[in-house]
Amino acid sequence: MTQAPDTRRIIHVDMDAFYASVEQRDNPALRGRPVAVGGDRQRGVVAAASYEARRFGVRSAMPSVTARRKCPELIFVPPRFDVYRAVSARIHQIFARYTPLIQPLSLDEAYLDVTRPLLVRGSATRIAQEIRAAIREETGLTASAGVSYNKFLAKLASDYRKPDGLHVITPGQGADFVADLGVEQFHGIGPATAARMHALGIHTGRDLRARDLTYLTRHFGKVASFYYGVARGIDHRPVEPDRPRKSLGTERTFERDLYEWADMAGPVSDMCQRVWHGCERRDITGRTVTLKVKYNDFRQIVRACTLMQAVASAEELHAHARGLLRGCIPPERGIRLLGVTLSTLVPRAQAGARQLALALE
Repeated sequence: MTQAPDTRRIIHVDMDAFYASVEQRDNPALRGRPVAVGGDRQRGVVAAASYEARRFGVRSAMPSVTARRKCPELIFVPPRFDVYRAVSARIHQIFARYTPLIQPLSLDEAYLDVTRPLLVRGSATRIAQEIRAAIREETGLTASAGVSYNKFLAKLASDYRKPDGLHVITPGQGADFVADLGVEQFHGIGPATAARMHALGIHTGRDLRARDLTYLTRHFGKVASFYYGVARGIDHRPVEPDRPRKSLGTERTFERDLYEWADMAGPVSDMCQRVWHGCERRDITGRTVTLKVKYNDFRQIVRACTLMQAVASAEELHAHARGLLRGCIPPERGIRLLGVTLSTLVPRAQAGARQLALALE
């Protein structure tokens, strides 16, 4: 990708069907067959689907019963997150050979800023080729990559040749590449926003580019400047290697609807322990406790409390979550899912220092 000296060179690397591909790599009997990582129970959810399963319309976040209906031959495999995390760490070691500017988005994708690479290879495209080759050789897995002059276009480019592909969008191609894409394909525009845009007659990047900033601000508020820019192939967001985590949480879907406190208290306690364990591993805590409740008609409510001081223990987290849950009892309908999240995160040392200061006053 040729460019002016001050133009960024961004690579977006996205592993192909990561969880499912790891399972197929480790179990030869699964290769070439439709595989879903997740639970096959009545209320299970697909966490990831192999490309063989995707041909039948199976997608992540799809209820398992729907996935099974679309693909009767679908093989369900329970997730092994410890294995996925270990493979992800290996992949990030490969990234680190080329740049310290790595922004992970999840276990299976990341942005890399290689404007000033640690290993000079002449172009970002060459670096992306080497990274993909190293991932294949060292993990046995395939990755797709997009190369461009900003994050928005790099992510679009990585989707363009999936699976096992590489695509480059140069500075001269950005605006034209975006013009004919549906707005629902834009990273950062979800289904609800896309529906609002469709109602306004905005269906493609070209339609979006035809609206001025005043019009977009009137309909979409502060995020309008982002939409205005990306419709023109412009995105000034930097790769943020030290991007702070905003929240830590977990949730659970139940085999049967829950109506009684006794049936909910145990799962909420378990979720609080899992969240706190994640906090301890990352040496963080938080001040906002959130409880998510989904009823059997799929209506969802969220209850939250923000504390003066950060949570100090799993027991304290559980006490606040339990208090939020009591406000939902008795439930108006059967509860099919509960979730606990801790946010407004701070380092545990910082929270401990504040608590010690209060104790000494």
